[in-house]
Amino acid sequence: MDFLDSRRKSISAGKVIAFAFFIAGCVVMLKQMYSPSYTSPNLFSEHKLGVTHVLVTGGAGYIGSHAALRLLKDSYRVTIVDNLSRGNLGAVKVLQKLFPEPGRLQFIYADLGDAKAVNKIFAENAFDAVMHFAAVAYVGESTMEPLRYYHNITSNTLVVLEAMAAHNVKTLIYSSTCATYGEPVKMPIREETPQASFCFTQYFNVIGSDPEGRLGEAPRPELREHGRISGACFDAARGIVPGLKVKGTDYKTADGTCVRDYIDVTDLVDAHVKALAHAKPRKVGIYNVGTGKGRSVKEFVDACKKATGVDIKVEYLDRRPGDYAEVFSDPSKIKQELNWTAQYTDLQESLKIAWKWQKSHLNGYGHS
Repeated sequence: MDFLDSRRKSISAGKVIAFAFFIAGCVVMLKQMYSPSYTSPNLFSEHKLGVTHVLVTGGAGYIGSHAALRLLKDSYRVTIVDNLSRGNLGAVKVLQKLFPEPGRLQFIYADLGDAKAVNKIFAENAFDAVMHFAAVAYVGESTMEPLRYYHNITSNTLVVLEAMAAHNVKTLIYSSTCATYGEPVKMPIREETPQASFCFTQYFNVIGSDPEGRLGEAPRPELREHGRISGACFDAARGIVPGLKVKGTDYKTADGTCVRDYIDVTDLVDAHVKALAHAKPRKVGIYNVGTGKGRSVKEFVDACKKATGVDIKVEYLDRRPGDYAEVFSDPSKIKQELNWTAQYTDLQESLKIAWKWQKSHLNGYGHS
């Protein structure tokens, strides 16, 4: 009897030890995958003549991943840093497959709120510039969690700025939504319009996806309620939700719904890359990135119905806190100084391209 008990204890102990080794192996593997050493850190830790190394924060997100794709296509060296709270590892994997060559792309899993981790990233990599997309950016959610938004957008950005200063990285392309303007007194919005905070490029409502179908927008299911109107339209067209909820029909606009400037994500990243290419020491540029034309929510819904071919059910509700009646840009400054103008200005066509990606990626970046 004692022999059997001893044997059982020995087997149990063996299982515990084997499980511990398995867990330790998984941890090591994850560290290798999510650290710079996963993709030849020596190539990223040194400056290379003729190659600009760009840190893309939030590069696993919707806009950030499209920006990383464009930079890689233009032969930049790219490091993506993302905590994956809003981003998609699947988008990073798409980019890694497209650009597998050593020294082209690396992904680092990190939170910008961790100053020690951020400083370590800067110490181990030779960055020439930072393109800052890491942020939370949903209007409805921001009204419910203002302090979280303040911390994420302001405090985390200061961590990045301090690391840049400590490691002599002098070029920053800081991307912000046009929400910094609040509700302007007159339209269109110009760069001189008073705003709540400083930024480099201020973009308006983003739509669309990569025209070649490699990347798209894949918000987390729990964020659908706060997400972009394009995502809500597509969810309604796919039957994920019973219909589209339009909040506010009594604004002082032509049809009573909010008016916005919808910018295609391909145009948006093009503006950021041009801003980077034109960046000069000690020169600060602030640019509005938009089409210069406002479209109402009702116009948007009609375009989405045509793009998807689905007669989406629409429910009209009361206003949403934080929304303004009319917001659209005057992009004349960026045209004059950077020779940039929006090219993808057909609202229905941009939605059609995005819808094509949605249909072929029913589970986002998961298996469809």
